[in-house]
Amino acid sequence: MAIFTRCFHFLLAVGLLLLGSCGHEETLARPSSDDPNQWPAFRGPNGMGVSSSSDLPLEWGPNNNVSWKTELPGAGASTPIVFRDRVYLTAYTGFFVPGEPKGRQEDLKRHLLAFDLSDGKLVWEKAIPAKLPEEDSIRDHGFAANSVAVDEDRIYAFFGKTGVFAFDHDGNQIWQTDVGTQTNGWGSSASPVLYRDLVLINASVESESVVALDKTSGAERWRAGGSRQPHAIREAWNTPLVIRSEAERDELIVPTAGTVFAFEPLTGKPLWSCKTDIGWYMVPSPVAADGIVYCLGGRSGIASLAIRAGGSGEVTSSHRLWTTNHGSNVSSPVIHDGHLYWAHESREIAYCVKVETGEVVYQERLSRAGQFYASALMADGRLYYLTREGKTFVIAAQPEFKQLAVNDLGDGGVFNASPAVAGNRLLIRSDKFLYCIKNGESTP
Repeated sequence: MAIFTRCFHFLLAVGLLLLGSCGHEETLARPSSDDPNQWPAFRGPNGMGVSSSSDLPLEWGPNNNVSWKTELPGAGASTPIVFRDRVYLTAYTGFFVPGEPKGRQEDLKRHLLAFDLSDGKLVWEKAIPAKLPEEDSIRDHGFAANSVAVDEDRIYAFFGKTGVFAFDHDGNQIWQTDVGTQTNGWGSSASPVLYRDLVLINASVESESVVALDKTSGAERWRAGGSRQPHAIREAWNTPLVIRSEAERDELIVPTAGTVFAFEPLTGKPLWSCKTDIGWYMVPSPVAADGIVYCLGGRSGIASLAIRAGGSGEVTSSHRLWTTNHGSNVSSPVIHDGHLYWAHESREIAYCVKVETGEVVYQERLSRAGQFYASALMADGRLYYLTREGKTFVIAAQPEFKQLAVNDLGDGGVFNASPAVAGNRLLIRSDKFLYCIKNGESTP
């Protein structure tokens, strides 16, 4: 971890961090990761579910350490996104909402919501009608699973075939761009990634492509993949990651069914590809450290792998470092001090493996956990694993398993979204409510 730590500290010193990478000064697209009050994109400032915050709550419940609780106008699985004093969230209404009559596709709307971070009150709301026809149903997570990304000027939202949208921080729409017309019964879930003056979109569902859009105008700058291309982006529900490889270049990492691709993020030029030997679609988002990319995926057989970035062409034999049968089909991992941590989506098992070899350090059962669709969060020396039923298992972030707490927010809803951090607050959403968790505060 030494190389990564030095690079990370250098970026903190200059106040610059590219989403998911050790970038350089031109890659600034959001607040730097030394500001623990911001959570400006899916999985936070570095795109890997790690926060530098401290004094986060260890224990909470419906009447304990809940600073505020806000009812949502619709369901959703997107992560709360924090920028300055606002929390941005998406939801959907009108069609196939859990607990409601099925409704009609014509009534389907996505909602972009802005809340006040201090008290959870709604500041503004924008409703976006769906471009039809849509899927007749979406299994498990509905029509609002893509988290937004924000910078100083705009909020960027991706709503599948309905398109990519940019809004200012007062809720005024600036532009809208289509990235494909296809749909899938599992929906669309990849979130926007900001890089320099680009918005990078994994449109695997919509057009089997990765698309780069101009942040100011929404104009398409490049497109990679497509159904007739050898690097088609198929069955990839993950949010890509931009990393800095040891070749001293930025690389956009996109895990797909059977293959991990790397593209040049400014131009879309293919850099390298690596076979996964995972026989399933790829939902978990990748993580990286020291120029090595780690991917999880699949329900059986090979389920994780490590790849050294910086290669050229087909690199399976030269750059794939290890594979294992331990992984997750939905939830994404975190890296901390030379170890990879995650909770399996359905087996109620928490894993810790060595990043150098993939060797399992521990695999411990989490009692009565249920399923984990939310990705792992690492903050304040702890791992936070949120279940679909609203339980959060808090585990010490160390290679010796130690369960610190189990907290239950079960409100009858479904908790598919990954938690977010804003200073000393945790933000958790179900398909019914948005919660702010903070030490020493409770709702009336």
